[in-house]
Parts: sequence; C-alpha cells; structure tokens
Amino acid sequence: MKPKSPGSWQSAAIALVVIGVLALAVSGILQPLFSNALSPFVSIQRWISIRANAVFEFFTIPRDVAALRQENARLSAQVADLQSKIVVLEQQVKQAEVLYALLDFARARPENQYVAGAVIGRDLSPFQLYVFIDHGSDDGIRHGMPVVTQNGLVGRVDAVSASAARVQLITDPGSFINVKLKNARVDAQLSGSTTGELILEMIPQDAKVEVGDLVLTSGLGGSYPPDILIGQVVSVRKRDTDLFQTAQVEPAVDLNNLQAILVITNFKPVDFTPLIPPTNP
Repeated sequence: MKPKSPGSWQSAAIALVVIGVLALAVSGILQPLFSNALSPFVSIQRWISIRANAVFEFFTIPRDVAALRQENARLSAQVADLQSKIVVLEQQVKQAEVLYALLDFARARPENQYVAGAVIGRDLSPFQLYVFIDHGSDDGIRHGMPVVTQNGLVGRVDAVSASAARVQLITDPGSFINVKLKNARVDAQLSGSTTGELILEMIPQDAKVEVGDLVLTSGLGGSYPPDILIGQVVSVRKRDTDLFQTAQVEPAVDLNNLQAILVITNFKPVDFTPLIPPTNP
C-alpha cells in the first residue's frame, strides 16, 4: 500500500482546522475573538460614515432650509387667506341671520308693510342719537315713519332724501314716546337723554311698577302704532314728595350694533300742527 502524499496530509489538516474553527464558532467560543478582531474595522467604518454624513449635510441642508422657508411662507400666506375668508363668511352668516329674523318678524305681522334697510352711518354729534339708512323717498319712505327690528322699536324717520334717510333713535334727547306698562296697565311717557338712557316719566304714584315690566308703545299721540315692544324696566324711583314715579328702561334693541332695520311704510303719523295755536312773537 502506497503511503499518502504530503499534499493529501496538508488537505486533511486544513479540513480538520476548518471543521474545528466552525465548531468553535458555532459554539460561541470564538465570539469574543471575532469582536476584538472586527472592532477596529467597525470603528473605522463609523468614523467614515459620520464624516460622510457631515459632508453630505453641509452641501444639502442649505438647500433644504431655503426650500422649507419657501414652503413655510407659502403655507403662511394660505393660512392668512383662509382666515380672512372665514371672517367674511362669519359676517355673511350674521347678516343672513339678521335678515331672516327681520323676514320672520314681517311675516308674523302681515297687517304692516315694510321696507328693509341697512344702517350705513351714525351722527357724529354727541348730543344727537341718529343713524342713517340706505333707503329713502324713492322707496316710499316718509318723515315720521316708525323704524323697528325683530326685537322692538328703534325710532322713527326724521329726515329723508331720495336714496337715504335719517332715523332718530328712541334714546335721542329729543325723542318722546307715549307708552304703556304691560303689567302695571298704566300709561306713561318715555324720553331719551344725552347719556343714551331711556327715562320713563309721568307714572302715577299709585301704579305698581316693578323691575322687569315690559314697556310698549300705547299709540296715543299718533306718532307710533300701538303695542310695539320698547324694552323693560330695570329700576324704579318712587318718592312721596314727587307727583309721579320715574323708572329707567333698558331698550329691547341693541341700538349700538344696528345692522338692518324695517321701516313701517303703511303707518302715517298724525300731524297736530294745524291744531296748535300760533304763538305771538
């Protein structure tokens, strides 16, 4: 039998070594050795990766920042545009709600004829409380016609042009209205003031007036139709030394935030001028 050649012994030895190494690797004995051997290469790879990322960010981040700023400016412009549209829509919704309320009020009182108008200005004088509306004589509006909203009485037309009219508010110092108290069942006179307060005067001393009593137009004097709500009593002043009681009234209409009104066009106020004797100069 021929002896094995040196090459065969070398192959067998290499195979045994490989098998032994694999067995040790599978068993985990060589894991610390591999970790220590590969550690320098891992460190080098990490160092290279960090530097490469830094170089990449150095050249790309400025462009990204510029793009982000441009996108942020575009989105900010869109937000501002949407916010302005929201404000416009909210105003339109409020106007629509007011108009629907006026329409319901007019439908509930078919005995009257109305012209709807928008408030377009206010008198700048601190001693006169007037508003201006965008309808006038061309629309059938005449001097003295009552002006209302769905909540109650606003005042009456004081002056008219072809396309506009001036309305004297019930709180004006020159406003005097014959009224009645719904609960007390008595008549009185309501007047405005320079401070914009409504003062109820000429209330009989024996009348039982309470806070919360509703104040309506009485129709006496022919300046206003009867039974239009004006407001309610918020305070009462009664003294034994006075001939009459007085009270303060809170208007039912928010006269500081008028937007739209109704003019009652089929009401003609009574003109007492011919019945008043002239005064001697």
